[in-house]
Amino acid sequence: MEARIKAVLGTKVLKPTGQYGGGCICQGEVYQTDNGKVFVKTNYSPNARAMFEGEMASLEAIRSTHTVRTPLPLHVISLEETGKQGAALVMEALEMTGGKQCHAKELGIKLARMHDHNRILIESGDARAQRRFGFAITTFCGAIPLDNSWKDDWISFYTQNRIELQVKMVETKYGDRQVRELWTQLEKKVPKFFQGIQIVPALLHGDLWFGNKAELANESVIFDPGSFFGHAEFEFGIMQMFGGFSREFYEGYYSVRPKENGFERRCNLYELFHQLNHWNHFGSGYKGSTIGLLKRLLAE
Repeated sequence: MEARIKAVLGTKVLKPTGQYGGGCICQGEVYQTDNGKVFVKTNYSPNARAMFEGEMASLEAIRSTHTVRTPLPLHVISLEETGKQGAALVMEALEMTGGKQCHAKELGIKLARMHDHNRILIESGDARAQRRFGFAITTFCGAIPLDNSWKDDWISFYTQNRIELQVKMVETKYGDRQVRELWTQLEKKVPKFFQGIQIVPALLHGDLWFGNKAELANESVIFDPGSFFGHAEFEFGIMQMFGGFSREFYEGYYSVRPKENGFERRCNLYELFHQLNHWNHFGSGYKGSTIGLLKRLLAE
């Protein structure tokens, strides 16, 4: 793998620094090159190349808004060329620190501006504007690929491309029938959650929990996206699920994009995707919280 990275980067030096990163899906390591440091993420699953191509496209899309800082993606490398299954994503190495929220309000403002970017393009008649919901290629939330096929309306996209696929996966993997029974009831009520609001496609990070943000010296940075064009409020589902975003962050965000009526109910609806996704990733330990959330949504 290292020889392949050297060739792609055109560097004679590729020396591990001893700095590591990663989580339950991928592993990462920082290397010194002729032109500074790079961060290399690796994954050895059959979907690895598609996963990293989706992440690279997501990072490029976010960077194109000139709002929130992300690492600069450089190359996706197939490890099959080195005799291994999997792939690697080479990107800019940043000196990040977790846990601090020194730039929380600024991050909220920048995220809101990112969510507004496509609306501004639409209103200005820019040819780059996206008027549908979805994304140009497959992206991933964790290890699970997302169906980003384009749809003209958000409710259809969210119910069919997001929730329905997760429910089917729960049924197949765990033989659970209760989640299907509850979702069949809830799906009929979903349009009521969106009465009185207009949804303009917004570019989303897609998996913005507190573990996918960090601090640089002068600003915040977000990473590990699984982007698509969707309802901006979707971003808050996983924030609500795990917390880790300060009052200053929300104040900054709402100063640019004020809450709309029914936000809290829709936030619960968006958390449902992440509860199901975690059930499908990590097992039935998430069954209770998922079923409980479905029942609360039905009672609203």
